[in-house]
Amino acid sequence: MNHKNIILVVSTTIFKEGKILMIQESKPEAFNKWNFPSGRIEYGEDIQKAALREVKEETGYDVKLINTTGVYNFKSHTNNQIILFHYSAELSGGSLSLERNEIKDYKWLKLEELLELEENDLREKDVVLQIIKNLQDGNVYPIRLFNEQILGN
Repeated sequence: MNHKNIILVVSTTIFKEGKILMIQESKPEAFNKWNFPSGRIEYGEDIQKAALREVKEETGYDVKLINTTGVYNFKSHTNNQIILFHYSAELSGGSLSLERNEIKDYKWLKLEELLELEENDLREKDVVLQIIKNLQDGNVYPIRLFNEQILGN
């Protein structure tokens, strides 16, 4: 039997003045795809700290997590099982500084403008569209939903 990896990922919708930050990736597996700032959770890392770290690494921004749209479980285009923890956040500091090895471009868009992006231009389009729908419908939950303890402590 061929077992693929299970990958833990965080993703964050960043709000600023009624708009949402979308980034365009330049990684080979997601070249030219639009996504929320996101990345893998490192072993033993607190999920919320991973979200803050990934946002900072990819965008240069500091954010305050405000809620979550939930946990998404799906099979990626590379056939890995992905468990994605998605947060919403507000800017709290820093300045835009894209991680040039991984991020090609960015856009600030209103929520309804996100739906105007071509589906083929979205990374893992079904999940991104589900997150957008949850944001539109107000399906958000307090981040205290996650009870975390650092592994090994």
